[in-house]
Amino acid sequence: MKSIMLRIVCPVIGCLFSVFVQGQKLNVAKLDINYPVPAIPYYHIKADLNLPTSSMIEVEMIVNGKPLRYTDLRPEHDLGDLSYPHLTNRPPSGAGLSQDHRLYHTPSVIGWVKWNPGETYEVKINVRMKKNLAHSKNDVLLSYTQKVTAPATAPVFDKAWHKYKSVVLSETAGEDRKEEPVEVLLPFYPDEVEDLKREIRVVAFDPATKAVKEVPSQVYDIQEYLTEDDMAPDPTGKPTRTIPVWMPTVSARVAFLADVPARSSRIFLVYYGNRDAMIKNYDTDLKVQGEAPGLRIGNKFIEVGLHPHSGHFDQLTLKSKPEYPLYHRKETNGAIHWNPEIYAPPVPWTHTSDWRPPQNVKSVTGPIISFSDVWGNLREIPQVDASVRYEFFPGKPYFFSTTNLRINETVNVIALRNAEIVFKRELITHAAWYDALRDSVMEYDVVNMPELTDVKMPDDVPWISFYNKETGVGFAGIQLSYANTGLENRARLLNPFFYITGGPWIYWARALSLPFLSSNMQQMVPVLKGNFFTEKWAYLVFETPRNDKPYAPVLDWKKRLTSPLRIQLVEEVDDRVSKTVTELYIEEGKTGWEGRETGRH
Repeated sequence: MKSIMLRIVCPVIGCLFSVFVQGQKLNVAKLDINYPVPAIPYYHIKADLNLPTSSMIEVEMIVNGKPLRYTDLRPEHDLGDLSYPHLTNRPPSGAGLSQDHRLYHTPSVIGWVKWNPGETYEVKINVRMKKNLAHSKNDVLLSYTQKVTAPATAPVFDKAWHKYKSVVLSETAGEDRKEEPVEVLLPFYPDEVEDLKREIRVVAFDPATKAVKEVPSQVYDIQEYLTEDDMAPDPTGKPTRTIPVWMPTVSARVAFLADVPARSSRIFLVYYGNRDAMIKNYDTDLKVQGEAPGLRIGNKFIEVGLHPHSGHFDQLTLKSKPEYPLYHRKETNGAIHWNPEIYAPPVPWTHTSDWRPPQNVKSVTGPIISFSDVWGNLREIPQVDASVRYEFFPGKPYFFSTTNLRINETVNVIALRNAEIVFKRELITHAAWYDALRDSVMEYDVVNMPELTDVKMPDDVPWISFYNKETGVGFAGIQLSYANTGLENRARLLNPFFYITGGPWIYWARALSLPFLSSNMQQMVPVLKGNFFTEKWAYLVFETPRNDKPYAPVLDWKKRLTSPLRIQLVEEVDDRVSKTVTELYIEEGKTGWEGRETGRH
């Protein structure tokens, strides 16, 4: 029987047609133009195929004459629950290397297509049915073509923006998120963009109405790597490689505000590729005044003043209680936030808050995130580097603090501390924290606390709070991350713990290695070269409720802040991406892929 090839164009979405090749029949049960969903977070075309027999296959989707580089092959028409991101993914590198032994019978093919309302698209599907992984003269080639038209009234973003990347945000704490600050790092090819700060737009996609809504965003930390891979032959004239290992890349951070209902996923599309775009200024309640390092940063809930000498936070005000600011100003530099710090006598006790000024100061201001970075050597201890970063957001009663301490040469110390927060004693009446051993919240009266008495807790205490029951103003630290490590030497921590101490001030601090508060307070313990200490906190200013749990707001915010929105970035595959993978190996030898055909995609 001779092969018969038919090309049928059907203008109706979902019609059934057949192409007979070598006596076999291919049925297309359905062809749809679809909107993004969390499992397929991009505008796409989906073709449901019914193969004549179960077979290994290769599939290509061609739209308006252009083969799609981003296609996904699923084994069944029913893709399951599309309201959450799919668990499996095959990137271009995997598509080139994976050996797919699956037998397909009713697969679905999904292609990334940035379709426009009312436009018609010619879709061609090529299928290679085969019995082995490698190509054979006995392979069966099937093909069909069909035109489909996008909905004329579809609400899509401005067509002047030619490209987008998709970001899927998922909420896991069971809390509705409103205007949640989100930051993603995005890469671009240099010829894709001209000015990212002008071109970027972030758009929220509504899964119910399919509507799109631009949300406030901010682009910063733009970095360029423009060196191209040199594929010239080696000195003997032997070709080094036929495809580049890397491409020049521009990367940037993009921050935006996101609404995500509890236990759900939502899609945000980051549009770019409009060289005629104008700069967009977004207005939020996040405001910055002054000159670094002594900035004043605030939003509708809080105002934070950074010390003019050190850049450490020096005063906090809850705007609903402006008559009760929080501050310290009792000892040396007087800041609230004191460290990282080291006491290595005969050198004086040295804190990062003693910088006058820091060796390095950097700040960024914007509508979504404003931050202040200060870093350099500890005063009088040049062999130790430290840094302090604060990050502020609109519409939130908290800010983030990240501190790092790097030991470049071994130092013998009596004190190594971090995360110290100091207030004037008269401003605070109580402390509270979660005690894991007792599985309960501990509340402690610091007014009647004997001076220079330590209240100890584990070094990984999840949260701790000071508050004043009379004024109704509270401050809390919520621990987001904490790590101590070393390169050439392991971190050596002497009895690490967290503690509260009272005197003319009241403070909490993390003791990483603190003989100074031990029974033998004059012993010196080395902190070894290559050790590194880092931690990140959310610092919350809140109004205490008039009940038996004045710390209750801390519990609510701790649940949110320790379960940030999960981020998944999904990008279209660019035409310049190679269909095979080249890796550079230090030594000659087997790669493990010998004998496996890897260039079939």
